[in-house]
Amino acid sequence: MAIGDIIVGIDIGTSKVSTFVGEVNNFNQIEIICSTSSKCKAVQKGKIVDEEELSNSISRTIAEVEDIANIQVNSAYTTIPGKYITIVQNSIVKDAKDKLAGISIKDVASAIIQVRDIEIPEDKVLIDIVPDKFILEDGKVVDDPVGKFSNNFTLTAQIILAEKEYIRQLTSVFKKSGIEIDGVVPTSLAERNLVLDTNELSDNVMILDIGAGNTEIGVFNGSTFVYTNTIALGGDNITSDIAYVLNISREEADKLKRQYGLALRSFIDNDNNIVLNTCKNIDSKNMTIKSSDLIEIIEARIEEIFTLINKDITAHGIKNNINNVILTGEGIININKSDMAGKIILNIPVKISTGRLVSTVKSTYRVSYALVRYIAARPYAKTVSSSISVKTEKNMLKTVLGKVRDFFYS
Repeated sequence: MAIGDIIVGIDIGTSKVSTFVGEVNNFNQIEIICSTSSKCKAVQKGKIVDEEELSNSISRTIAEVEDIANIQVNSAYTTIPGKYITIVQNSIVKDAKDKLAGISIKDVASAIIQVRDIEIPEDKVLIDIVPDKFILEDGKVVDDPVGKFSNNFTLTAQIILAEKEYIRQLTSVFKKSGIEIDGVVPTSLAERNLVLDTNELSDNVMILDIGAGNTEIGVFNGSTFVYTNTIALGGDNITSDIAYVLNISREEADKLKRQYGLALRSFIDNDNNIVLNTCKNIDSKNMTIKSSDLIEIIEARIEEIFTLINKDITAHGIKNNINNVILTGEGIININKSDMAGKIILNIPVKISTGRLVSTVKSTYRVSYALVRYIAARPYAKTVSSSISVKTEKNMLKTVLGKVRDFFYS
């Protein structure tokens, strides 16, 4: 981590934009400066459908950050849905320049630059390089080869490509908000170190982040990022189903989902009566249903979500390598037994995330916080700071922190 760097992370979701600002302290930890969010419906099914609304939402969170922290934000990192991502596995063998002095930082930096040398399709653009494993000449795998005595080493890495048109659209949105993009990170890659516990970081796992309108899939074989995608369904679809089937308002549907949220009817203890307050049916005064009627609606949509996930990972030939599934996201974590429903359909062990840091911030800011942590931990980066201007009491610009983000592999 780069001590003193201030990092701004913006997560663009289907129901809101959340912004998190953190500073890397002397203990290589993220100190919270501030976090804000703004409701936004500019993204539907993973697509930006209203650039103006999205730009305004980003601007509102930035303005609030600037007011709270007395800073001016000039740039930020942001997330990207898995559906726009292609992961290319690549490796390179690199000779140590000075074999008597050991492998140097320059050797590693040079390897990272060279490993990116792949053929990139015209409709895609390179957005990140993720160094994965360093293998010394004797076959030993090390986290950091710097200082090791070896004639050469092998670097395996993931080259992250994104759809050029989506990046163009995203750049346009940020430009309208008056800020530059520091970098773009797949959501599930940003979340990995937050939602997984220590043992899971070395396991073959699938992260499922079920949000309001999207489900993000991220598959990791140990530290290797192997697959990501987006299913255009989430918690809001469950709310809409309840409102439509029972002919009630979305507000009441959401309240009932939270109050009686259960993923499987087989786990009902008491089939209570529920009085519907906003039912629009004829003679609907004091209309009553059973809780099992409500849970049946919830169960049907959750079953569909997991079925689509199962089809996706099966079609891409990666299901058999997944040992565990980790479930997170505001769209489903409050629905009891959702992990059991997933286990039944996927036929893979499923558990709610118990990552040590999951509870450190509110769920509203969890992904933007994860993004900041991911950026802060980037290896072999000179600085990762966003461009932040600090204001004096007279509202004059005093200093500029992290104006240039100087990655070895940028």
